[in-house]
Amino acid sequence: MHTEFIQLSLVPLVIAVLASAVCALPGNFLVLRRQSLLGDAISHVVLLGLVGGFAFTGTLSTGPMLTGAAISALVAVVLIETIQRLTHIEPGAAMGVVFTAMFAAGVLWLEQSRSATLHFDVEHVLYGNLESLIWLDAEGWSSLWDPAALSGLPSALARLIVILVILAVMTLAGWRPLKAGTFDPGFAASAGARPALVSGLLLAMVALATVAAFQAVGAIIVVAMLTCPAASARLLTDHMATQIGISVLLAAISALCGYTLAAWGPGWVGWHNSLSAAGMIALVSGLIMALACLYGPRRHRPA
Repeated sequence: MHTEFIQLSLVPLVIAVLASAVCALPGNFLVLRRQSLLGDAISHVVLLGLVGGFAFTGTLSTGPMLTGAAISALVAVVLIETIQRLTHIEPGAAMGVVFTAMFAAGVLWLEQSRSATLHFDVEHVLYGNLESLIWLDAEGWSSLWDPAALSGLPSALARLIVILVILAVMTLAGWRPLKAGTFDPGFAASAGARPALVSGLLLAMVALATVAAFQAVGAIIVVAMLTCPAASARLLTDHMATQIGISVLLAAISALCGYTLAAWGPGWVGWHNSLSAAGMIALVSGLIMALACLYGPRRHRPA
C-alpha cells in the first residue's frame, strides 16, 4: 500500500502543491493591482507557444516548449499594451481580445499539427497531466534517499522547485518597489521608482509561474491559483507579507485536499471512476474563497 502511494500519488501531490505555490506568489500582486485577468490571459496564450515549440523542433522536451511558451507570453503582453495605447479601451477588454484570439489560434494549430498524436491535446491543455507524473522507480520510503530511484523522478518536480526558489528571490529582492508600486504607483514614481520596470518585473514573475506550472497542471489550476488563494488571503488580513504567506498556505491546502478528493473521494461514496485532479483542486480553492467571503474578518473592507 505504501509503495503504491509513493509510486502513483506522492509525486503528483507534491507537484500540485508546488505548482499552486508558484502561482500564488505573483497572484497576490495581480489581485492587489486588480489585474487578475492578466494572469488568466497569460495562462491561455502559452498554448500557442507550446504548440509552436513542438512544431519547430519536433520534440516535446522541456527546453523548446518552455521557450515557445515564454515567447508567446511576451508577445501577448506587448499586444495588450499596444492595443491599450492605440485605442485607449478598457484594459480588461484588451486582455480578453488578445488571450481569446491567441488561445483559439493555439487550439487550431494544435488540431492540425502532429502534436495531436503525441498525447498533447486540448484536454491536456485544460487539465494538465498531473495524474501521469508518477514515480515508478520508487520501491518504498527508502527511495527518497536512493540516487538511482531519484533519477527517475519526473522533470516537472525539479523544475517547479527551481522556479519557486527563483520567484521567492525575485519577490524578496523587489519587495519594496513591488509593494510601493502596488499600493501607490504615483508616490512610488515620485520617490524615484520606475513603474514600468516594476510592472515588467511582475509580468516576468507571472509569465515564469504560468509557464512553469502550465505543462504539469494545465490552465484550470493556473488560473485558479493565480487568483483564489490571494483573493482569499486578502479577505483575512491587511498585512501584505502575512497575506502572501496565507495565500501560499491556502494554495497548498487546496492542492492537497483537491487531489485527495479527486483520487479517493469517489471510492468513499461508491463511485468507480476517479475525478479530474485539476478540476477538484480548482473547486476546493473556490470553496475556500467562498468561505473567506462569508466569514473573513476583512470581507467588509471598503473598495
